Amino acid sequence: MPRAPAALRQIKLDAVAWCDVKAIHMNWHKPGSRRGYHHGNLREALIRAALELIAEKGPGGFTFADAARWAGVSSAAPYRHFRDREALMADVARRGFERFEAALDRAWNGGRPDPLTAFQNLGRAYLGFARSDASYYSAMFEAGLPPDADPGLQQAGDRAFAVLRRAAEAVCALLPRDERPPALMMSLHIWALSHGIASLFARGDAARRRLPMAPEELLEAAVLVYLQGLGLHGPRR
Repeated sequence: MPRAPAALRQIKLDAVAWCDVKAIHMNWHKPGSRRGYHHGNLREALIRAALELIAEKGPGGFTFADAARWAGVSSAAPYRHFRDREALMADVARRGFERFEAALDRAWNGGRPDPLTAFQNLGRAYLGFARSDASYYSAMFEAGLPPDADPGLQQAGDRAFAVLRRAAEAVCALLPRDERPPALMMSLHIWALSHGIASLFARGDAARRRLPMAPEELLEAAVLVYLQGLGLHGPRR
């Protein structure tokens, strides 16, 4: 039998090699079974899945396997990136606190145009975050994560709170030295006030309660009452 031309023989060799490579990397499965692990960026896909599941079912309404199915991967695949469900939720919460810090810092804007106006802007940013980033907000505050679940989570939360504390220090500095409350106490008061109004009335999910006024108006009035009790009279108009 005559030998095939050299070019044709090379094409056949290349074809065999290509098939071998495909066999090595292919996820073999039975028809109708779930595709095996293959994902360009599984960590990000799992974060997105967790955020969508939080929006649909709440922070405690799904399992680690549910997140894997939502991301379109096997139940074993998430362990490549996360120890367990708590580690996944901690990463979601950490990212939420990073976004929260950025939103608060933009609103505070170094205390400009003046500390009292910037302080009110900070409160509006708190409510705005609870509304626009409701899934992150739930992961941060309602997932039942221990504060020390992840060092990165705790550090991100501390940085976000530090924005509020710097703002409280600037507002306290407007008072005579002997009349200033502890800045930490003031920042905790304002945090509790903002968080309560955000959680009850300013959420972006089904847990939002009805209110006969805008949540921002309620918070502004409450902060003004608080500041007046300290001897301050609100931002300049």
